[in-house]
Amino acid sequence: MSMTIDRFIEAIRRSHFPNPPASPEQLQHFEKRMGWRLDEELRAFYLRSNGAALFRRPDPPYRILSLSEIVRARVALFGGTGDGDAYGAASWFVLCSVQDGDYAAIDVRRAEHDLHSLFDCSRDSRPGSSGCTQIAWSFSDFLERALDSDGRVYWLARGWTLMTPPRPPTPSRRR
Repeated sequence: MSMTIDRFIEAIRRSHFPNPPASPEQLQHFEKRMGWRLDEELRAFYLRSNGAALFRRPDPPYRILSLSEIVRARVALFGGTGDGDAYGAASWFVLCSVQDGDYAAIDVRRAEHDLHSLFDCSRDSRPGSSGCTQIAWSFSDFLERALDSDGRVYWLARGWTLMTPPRPPTPSRRR
């Protein structure tokens, strides 16, 4: 497991409002029900906290969803009647609710270095459309940016851009 994700999980445990952890059985049930596997960062997070409210309760600016709340992005945005291709890609799932009624979502068909990027997901642009802005290279990148945001939706800040992706971790060399 990445030391980076551990650092952010500890920050959430110290200064925010984490839920109790999910069990390995809950993760297995989730993955079976959804038909896709959590990447290593998401798995590490959910084994330590099955969701979290960041910055404050109630009405947190970032609410990382519990496993039972993760659904297709098009269902989260448009309800049960929105679960059709006209409402967005079936491979997009919401992970975090943001205060403005939008979500941070992943596309489970795409992974960079076996980690899922996160995207802004709103009713204004269907999940998977070109109007969905990539907001983080991975879940740990998202957590870092969210925790540094002082409770603001960081990707809506004037002039914000997603910079060059971080380099993938390199295997350590033994001497």
